[in-house]
Amino acid sequence: MTLDTKHITFTGRMVIVGFGSIGQGVLPLILRHIGITKDQITIVTAEERGHAEADELGVKFINLPLTKENYVQVLEPMLGKGDFLVNLSVDVSSVALFEFCHKVGALYIDTCVEPWAGGYTDPSLSPSLRSNYALRETALSHRAAYEGGPTAVLTHGANPGLVSHFVKQALLNVAADIGESTEVPKDRAGWGALAAKLGVKVIHIAERDTQVSNEPKKVGEFVNTWSIDGFVGEGCQPTELGWGSHEKHFPVDGRRHEFGCDAAIYLMRPGASTRVRTWTPLEGPFHGFLITHSEAISIADYYTQRDGNHVTYRPTVHYAYHPCDDAVKSVHELAGKNWYMQPSQRLMMHEIVSGTDELGVLLMGHKKGIYWFGSRLGIDEARALVPYNNATSLQVTVAVLAGIIWALENPNRGIVEPDEIDFQRILEIAKPYLGELVGAYGDWTPLQDRERLFPEDIDHDDPWQFKNFRVV
Repeated sequence: MTLDTKHITFTGRMVIVGFGSIGQGVLPLILRHIGITKDQITIVTAEERGHAEADELGVKFINLPLTKENYVQVLEPMLGKGDFLVNLSVDVSSVALFEFCHKVGALYIDTCVEPWAGGYTDPSLSPSLRSNYALRETALSHRAAYEGGPTAVLTHGANPGLVSHFVKQALLNVAADIGESTEVPKDRAGWGALAAKLGVKVIHIAERDTQVSNEPKKVGEFVNTWSIDGFVGEGCQPTELGWGSHEKHFPVDGRRHEFGCDAAIYLMRPGASTRVRTWTPLEGPFHGFLITHSEAISIADYYTQRDGNHVTYRPTVHYAYHPCDDAVKSVHELAGKNWYMQPSQRLMMHEIVSGTDELGVLLMGHKKGIYWFGSRLGIDEARALVPYNNATSLQVTVAVLAGIIWALENPNRGIVEPDEIDFQRILEIAKPYLGELVGAYGDWTPLQDRERLFPEDIDHDDPWQFKNFRVV
């Protein structure tokens, strides 16, 4: 594949809902790699941001927030059988939109399962019902009824999304390197069996963003390299993680859900207040936020092995995220204001002067210790590859593009998650935009350099216990 490859021609209408950093970044990729004209695309969004970029590309821009009351009336004239809705919004229910798409026969993709405005922090809901686990269960409850209907690809950005495909490639790489069979599994059971055979106990989505701006964060300002509303929303949700079968120490503040697949737990605290130890090749050891993401649940669920109703294998899975330094300062300030958003926000884009987003999956517990596989993308390369992107957004937008193409190539698959679609096809489309794809082994464990200054409550017998990763 080259940077001008047209993967498929699309003759229907496409509606992009939401036009923040990801919408603006994916539009030039859609026009570049799909046979589609600008007249076929309409943007529907809740603010003026991005209007100039849409005008520059010649795409119709409508500033009209979608609500529970108006979304059907707004979208009905724009979408019908064979059309495509690309949902990149916040505060608009993903379930409502894909239900609408199923009814009219349109295809659908999003980057997370989003509730209506206020759903992440609604005090009338229990923490369990404010979780990504609950949002995922609600979305998947439609699967049987929608089977064979128009494809709806759920949660296909960088993470969740691309990282699920990284996990599969990483498993194959580790298997080859330790001399195990490397035949590509054909189904969910085969992938789970491979992960269990390799002895993978823990999977981190381990990300370190080192992008730096020439404009420092101000007091009362939230600064980030991607959607601020999205980051704050998920940061205020409960901490969530897939809970592995090897775990011996259930967290004191941990809770199980009383419904659904039971592959994950949550903590009685916001994700943006929970930190964990992790590792990437460039950064080495660091502390990241355990922000809730649906991949922590879907990956843990997908790789679960059972003997009847008994779980015989499941990895612990979660996000471990160190955002850019200005975003870390922003989260610290946000927490100090009891999770009320700062009065001003700034998306870092043109003012970024240097840095890299190192995003990958860290597989731990196998014979070779730890293995990180992922994308190492610098800001200069991201800007050279495609306009309206930084290193963080491009890893997301190319995954959205790949998901759209896969859906067009597989238009009648009903509701699907990233773990269920062709990882090789997605990586083939995305690879030219991911910078350096890196696989690296290490000897780090969360016990490294512990108890230097004070005694700690750690499990020396099994380094891969969650209590050893958690920063307390």
